[in-house]
Amino acid sequence: MGLGNPGERYSGTRHNLGYRVVELLSRSIRAERPFHLRHSCCAAAEYRSQRLLLVQPRTFMNLSGRAAAELMQRFSLSPEQLILIYDDLDLPPGWIRLRSGGGSGGHRGVRSVIETLGTGNFLRLRIGIGKPLAGDTAAYVLVEPPLPERELLEGAVERAVEALFVYLGPGLEEAMNRFNRPP
Repeated sequence: MGLGNPGERYSGTRHNLGYRVVELLSRSIRAERPFHLRHSCCAAAEYRSQRLLLVQPRTFMNLSGRAAAELMQRFSLSPEQLILIYDDLDLPPGWIRLRSGGGSGGHRGVRSVIETLGTGNFLRLRIGIGKPLAGDTAAYVLVEPPLPERELLEGAVERAVEALFVYLGPGLEEAMNRFNRPP
């Protein structure tokens, strides 16, 4: 599940990196035609004999838990089967980090998922966007970054997809060893 905000207005913002990872992954593995649930847009896919459900919540970021809960219930999934992909202010722009479990780190979309599911026991793939030098963080995450940073973030989106492929193949430890370092 890649977090973001729905609508064209937010498509190029820092806050929609989770959406972009899901879009690139979907194209890379030729996911099936998308379908809609009440709170998300989904596409099924198969990779290495594993059935995947690629998800973009249709709620706004702070209500992402609604989409996660709907998925868990509709498809009889456990939180341990969830990979949450999202932007992270605490990582430098372009860095990615895989981690299992933990808190929200102040990310309201992650907090919504944890509160709704009643657990933080799921995998996270965080994409660094850095912190603003000054001003409001809400404004910072909801604007399109300047071109040099945009190129850096697109590289991170590509590495995030590579990290997911490694996770789905050799596993989490290998993916963490290869990708939890500076780009």
